[in-house]
Amino acid sequence: MIKQVDATQLKRRMNARIRKNLIWRSIFLLSTLFGLLVLAVLIIRVVSQGASWIDLDFLTGRLSTSAERAGIMGALLGTVWVMLVVIPVTLIIGVGTAIYLELYAKKGKFQTFIETNISNLAGVPSIVYGLLGLTVFVRLMDFGNVVLAGGLTLSLLVLPILIVSAQEALRAVPAHLSEASYGLGATKWQTIRRVILPAALPSILTGSILALSRAIGETAPLTVLGIPALLIPFPNGLFDTFTVLPMQIYYWTLDSSLVAEYANLAAATIVVLLLLLFILNSVAVFIRNKFQQRY
Repeated sequence: MIKQVDATQLKRRMNARIRKNLIWRSIFLLSTLFGLLVLAVLIIRVVSQGASWIDLDFLTGRLSTSAERAGIMGALLGTVWVMLVVIPVTLIIGVGTAIYLELYAKKGKFQTFIETNISNLAGVPSIVYGLLGLTVFVRLMDFGNVVLAGGLTLSLLVLPILIVSAQEALRAVPAHLSEASYGLGATKWQTIRRVILPAALPSILTGSILALSRAIGETAPLTVLGIPALLIPFPNGLFDTFTVLPMQIYYWTLDSSLVAEYANLAAATIVVLLLLLFILNSVAVFIRNKFQQRY
């Protein structure tokens, strides 16, 4: 009789767990479907509204007060120039900082203090970095609102994200790989360069994709820097004035309340920005997968 009761209770518990698992799985599935639905609606709306406005003249033309003649070549070149600053600065400083904190710095309260502050900086609102860039790069260093100031400001914004992700990637490398390298007589730097970094590179590139994707779509820091969206010359260097695609989308969205066609221009620019993000992410994913298969 006792065994029969125990079996019944066990069966009830199993059924309760199965029901809980089904409920939570359904909740997670609905959450995923809801996110995909919102994304699909957004993409369909933007593409349907702006795809017909995308042509060669739109991609290669200058900004214009006339919606039919407006182009985004200046904003497109500005975005490329800014990313040419953000990518090397972020990767070199971010990965170098992660290597130092994880593999060179002594474990203690000071290292914990630094890592805690870096993690907290990842959650600071982007407009705060805009104020920092305005104070340091635009006014103190007297760069003005040029490509270099904008690129350095966005680099400060995404550095904490890359540093944290790079540290996690370095921690995930199995200890026996570095121990084997030391056992063969390699120095610490040789071990880092030839063993640890190649093994951690796929995860580091994943963090880089997320960081750079955020940088390329930011508007608030550049707004604080006073980046214009006017009829300006195409940028040809680091010390030229510029605008970027998110800024152009922002201003055209504001102007759509006065001229309805600007909403179509904003939608078309969003499509171009999404394509640029897709290309950037695809290249990074390709490089990541190549190294992941190798190591």
